[in-house]
Amino acid sequence: MTVSERYVAWCAACDWNVDPGAPDPAPGRIAAVQQRLCQAYGQQLAAEMENGGGESGSARRDVSSVLAFALALLVHAVTLALVVTGLLLVVLGWSTGVQPAVGAVLLLVAVVLRPRVGRLPKDAPVLHRADAPRLFGLIDEVAGVVGTAGVQAVVVAPAANAAVTTYGLRQRRVMYLGLGLWEILSPQERVALLGHELGHFAHGDVRRGFVTAGALRALDTWFHALAPVRPHRLLDRFVNATTFVPRWAVFGLLVLLDHLTLRESQRGEYLADVSAARAGSTGAAVGLMDRLLVSSSVGPELRRESVAAQMSGGRAGREARDRAEHGLWERLAAHMAAVPDHEYERLRRVAQRRGHSVDTTHPPTHLRRHCAATGGPHPAQVVYDEDLAAGVAAELAPARAALARRVIRDFAG
Repeated sequence: MTVSERYVAWCAACDWNVDPGAPDPAPGRIAAVQQRLCQAYGQQLAAEMENGGGESGSARRDVSSVLAFALALLVHAVTLALVVTGLLLVVLGWSTGVQPAVGAVLLLVAVVLRPRVGRLPKDAPVLHRADAPRLFGLIDEVAGVVGTAGVQAVVVAPAANAAVTTYGLRQRRVMYLGLGLWEILSPQERVALLGHELGHFAHGDVRRGFVTAGALRALDTWFHALAPVRPHRLLDRFVNATTFVPRWAVFGLLVLLDHLTLRESQRGEYLADVSAARAGSTGAAVGLMDRLLVSSSVGPELRRESVAAQMSGGRAGREARDRAEHGLWERLAAHMAAVPDHEYERLRRVAQRRGHSVDTTHPPTHLRRHCAATGGPHPAQVVYDEDLAAGVAAELAPARAALARRVIRDFAG
């Protein structure tokens, strides 16, 4: 056994003490269903990927996509019916005085349930092509490798994650780049990260579509709005009984829409991992999976930095915060780089035991890692050399400084 004060002592031969932590908390009803589906689909699709069937099954995907789109339209039709009914009650019901109030409530509900067009955040640094030509050039090069176009904006955030989506009526592409993840990756792992995220555009994901994503959000809102209340009074019991059938009807529709979309969404994750390997190399894609296992400790480490900097008051406190802001991301990278190999191995075994995934809609991380490791091997088609790394770092410097200040000043609260 390797014993360290900072990490769990465990036995690699017999797995003694490999997972001493508390079990994962029980997820909610919807999350539990998603988790079961993801575990089942993840194993099936991992086997297909190993047998070279990752791109097969287009007919099945087409049928599922069409059914999911039709079901999503049905959900939005209910929202549209609320709008029409609400307008009629407001316009034509003034003789009673009650109908306009009911109509206003229906219109308010429809506003809450409406599909939303994405917007760029106002509280985070947003980079456009003119702001960061080297970064966007890198993104364009990776996009060309994975078979898609680049993005129109990059949002820089402190979180340990990354994502792509669209914004505006014209559905422009945007990438969310979390420094908490970006800064702890090696250069080629950063290329793999970009390849994975852009792979979602290349391979498509019905759950990310405007219509389907809006329907999932609307059904989730309905389900929580119809949730039973604690029965303290007779009226509470009456309300729970009245909402019982609609609540379970909504739950059934949500499970059905999940069933129609989750399998192909997970296939998209596996294919995005292939894109990551093709862009950054197989080794970089595997390394990225390992970093995801330790990314949960990024938040606590940033919070520790923030709390430590705010322990002193007055002028000394201001100086301490200024010092903490300077080099924050470098200290985070050094802290995560110090994680030993035996801790990564322990976390990989824990992930396999618990079925760890990024969230309830992603395949298990250990299956993704296995597929990335056994596929290929792929050499790096995009090389993140020192000159490019220095250029990208210079373009990200203002955002890094602004987010370091936010983390140190506000993260502890």
